[in-house]
Amino acid sequence: MTIETLPRPIAAAHAWRGPEMAARQDWIRPLTGAEIAALDAEVRRLDASGIDIAAIGPADMPVPALAGLIGEIRRQVLHAHGFILLRGLPVERWTTRQTAIAYFGLGTHLGEPVSQNGKGHILGHVKDIGMDYASPVHRGYQTAARLPYHTDSADVVGLLCLRPAKAGGLSSIASSAALYNAMLERRPDLLAELVRPVYRDRRGEVPAGAEEWYIVPIFNPMPGGGLITTYVRSTMRKAQRFPQVPRSTTALEAACDMLDALAESDEFHLDMDFQPGDVQLINNHWVLHSRTEYEDFPEPERRRHLFRLWLACAEGPALPEVFTTTWQGANANGRPGGILVPGVALNAPLEAE
Repeated sequence: MTIETLPRPIAAAHAWRGPEMAARQDWIRPLTGAEIAALDAEVRRLDASGIDIAAIGPADMPVPALAGLIGEIRRQVLHAHGFILLRGLPVERWTTRQTAIAYFGLGTHLGEPVSQNGKGHILGHVKDIGMDYASPVHRGYQTAARLPYHTDSADVVGLLCLRPAKAGGLSSIASSAALYNAMLERRPDLLAELVRPVYRDRRGEVPAGAEEWYIVPIFNPMPGGGLITTYVRSTMRKAQRFPQVPRSTTALEAACDMLDALAESDEFHLDMDFQPGDVQLINNHWVLHSRTEYEDFPEPERRRHLFRLWLACAEGPALPEVFTTTWQGANANGRPGGILVPGVALNAPLEAE
């Protein structure tokens, strides 16, 4: 795609800027007392049943009192500006297993949980377990390092805060459509680099029959004026370890530098300081997310810990074919299937691994 053929600016509710959303704050949704009571009753019933968390589906948690909440989540995340922050899940009075049941069960009403890594985890843990972010086969969520703006491998990404850090660990998001529009206006020559396919490292999590890398553009304009974005710059850099992968160009590096700078600027991003019981849900195709470096408490039981979900949502936006063929594979509904490694069963561990 050339500068001349770049699609025009994206006009959609999910093309927002951070200061605008910070002023509105209608994306913060406190749970009501009735919703918490209904959820608590279901959690205790399921916990007593001994159910495997990985086996929970929407029929296992039929909670009519939560229908309005689930509808609001679906509208904001999948059809409006692309994110919501739920506030007030009573994690302080639940065990880890009960909290996982509540979070996982709610998630299944929005979409199908899919694997987040080569271990088949459909309940993930964002926690520093001493891994090295620079390693090609380690993931940023296993460290306390700053995570640059990026996307994941699902329709919706959810985070539940069990415990915040002693300092730092701020969550930040930015609209990919707003970033696209800014680059189109200011540097269309660099934007053209981001609609071309780029090589990325699979970080050792290789599906059956696939190469150790994959190829997909960062910005994927869609028919009808839509835009689907997938961006993990660290995987682009790590893919350079393979001799078969073409060398990155000066123009591509400059384009990524500009995209990073825009996302990090106060003009575009929105910050969230998680409290225990907060649940952030974002549309992964429309929103980039980031995290600042953090300092943990010395006591293991006080260290920062988030649960994570990757959800495949039947109501998600139309995607480029490459997302569910060359890159990820698809579930039964044709949505992104997460990271599937041969011979690995899906599971929901209660501790970080």
